[in-house]
Order: sequence, then C-alpha cells, then structure tokens
Amino acid sequence: MPELPEVEVVRRGLSSWVAGRVIQRAEVLDPRSVRRHGLGPEDFRGQLEGAAVLDAVRRGKYLWLPLADPHAPAGEPPHTALLAHLGMSGQLLVEEPDAPAEKHLKVRLTLSPAPGMPGELRFVDQRIFGGLAVVGLVPTHDGGAGGAGGSRLPLVPAEAAHIGRDPLDPLFDAEAFHARLRARRTGIKRALLDQALVSGIGNIYADEALWGARLHYARPTDTLRRPESVRLVESVRDVMARALEAGGTSFDSLYVNVNGASGYFSRSLDAYGRAGMPCRRCADAPVPGVIVRERFMNRSSYRCTRCQPVPRNARW
Repeated sequence: MPELPEVEVVRRGLSSWVAGRVIQRAEVLDPRSVRRHGLGPEDFRGQLEGAAVLDAVRRGKYLWLPLADPHAPAGEPPHTALLAHLGMSGQLLVEEPDAPAEKHLKVRLTLSPAPGMPGELRFVDQRIFGGLAVVGLVPTHDGGAGGAGGSRLPLVPAEAAHIGRDPLDPLFDAEAFHARLRARRTGIKRALLDQALVSGIGNIYADEALWGARLHYARPTDTLRRPESVRLVESVRDVMARALEAGGTSFDSLYVNVNGASGYFSRSLDAYGRAGMPCRRCADAPVPGVIVRERFMNRSSYRCTRCQPVPRNARW
C-alpha cells in the first residue's frame, strides 16, 4: 500500500499538472470506484463537472483536491473536495486524451486546456480497494492548514479530520507527540501506526525509522525519554525526506506517480526486507548485528539484533 512519501509524490504531481484547471467532463467507467460517494455516480459526475481544482492537499495518506463551485461568489472558500483513496493499487495518472485506455481504468476526468499539459486525469485501480468521492470540507481543529499544499486552506475533509498531523507537516507538535506517547501503555511501533496519534507512517517506514533511532518496535511508550522521542521524530523525518527524493518506495508496477514513473527508495532500505543480511550500521562490530524478520500484528517487523535489542517489559 502506498505510504506517505508515495502519496506526497502524487500530490506534488497533481499540484503541478491539475491545480488551476476546470473539470470539464467526468466519466465513471466502474461504479465500484465511486462507491464511497453515497449519492451515486451521476451525482459524483454532476458535482465535478464545471468545478475548478484549487490545489492538491495531503494529510498523512489522505489526498484531496479542493473544488471551487463555479456558481459561488468570488473569494468564497471551497465547501467540497475530490477525495482520493489509493488503496492497494490505485493510481492517478495524467494522460493525453488519445492515449490508450489503461486495462484497469475506472474514472476519467477531462480537464480544461493548459499549454504543454495532458488533457485528462485518470484513476486506475487493479484491485478496486481504492476509490474517489466528492466530500465536504470542515475547519481544522487547530485553525492551521489542512495539510501539505500551496493554498494552506484551514480546511480538511470530514473523513480525515480525526487523524493526527504527520511528521513532515510544519504544524506537527513534537512536544505534544512525546507527551501523548508517554501517556500510553503500548509498544512504540503500535503507536507509530496509530493514525489518530501521528498520520502517514506505515509498516515499511516505521521499521526504517525505528532502525534509524535504534529503538526496538516493542519498546514501551511510557518509558521513552524526551531525547529518545526527539531522535525518533528526526529519524521518521529523515527516512521520509530521503524517500521523497527518490520518488517513494516501489516494489512492483502498482505504485507510480502521476507520470507513470516508479520510486526507487526500496534500494536504500536499511531494515525492511533485509532479513538475514548484515546490519549496515554495525556490520564491523566485534559481534556484528543481523537483520531479522519477526511476526508483528499479522505482518512483519524487521530489526537489527545488536542495534535494536529486545527491551525489558517489551509490549508486543
């Protein structure tokens, strides 16, 4: 499943290629991909056609396009947005109208002409776990921008209002994050995967950040000292920044950015997927560490046997 850096790569592409353009026509080729739009495909189409895309915004893994109502007074803030759930295999691609239809093309949006830019935004989804919906926007709880984006509107889809800010958000409060960690009685990786606490961190980047911070995934959160939580936040930010530079982590052809290019950060992973391989940090130590794969929450966790030892009172 795409994680925060992948979704941010897509957001930046949409900001460059789609923001500022009017949706002239909306075509739903598979109603299952707009099932989250409760009023059905025809209402979905009617709410999109004629609306202008103001921006591309992301909070955690949530991605949305605020829409300007063509009949609203000038300067009125948007009330709705096109919310995209990428799911396991969803792709948002910009294409020329005469480009062949993708095998799993589900929704096609025709955009107003723009010099040098493709004329369509396509939603492609092989496994149909993702989807699109037009949703209402509500004010953010803290009055800050809804998420990463150029407009900095203090609005967020109601569906995303419950999730925390992500570590790349300028309004992410590291001190409050530390206090909330200390107030919990759980393992640190479980906390990192809790989107209400901190958004956008999935299994891969949790393992990478914990490796960078030298913390075992079962370390009790209520035992974390402030320097350790600071080190963890810095590690999360470093991992995600490097992933963004590489275009995200791609293990197969299902994740691509809006131009169809895959990410390459998977080649730089230090923990995830390296079971049985030497730890890159302590391979030259007298007793070198090795990366091991362990069961965790019906998935896998990867850690170094030397850099990330099992803590006392581990919370699995």
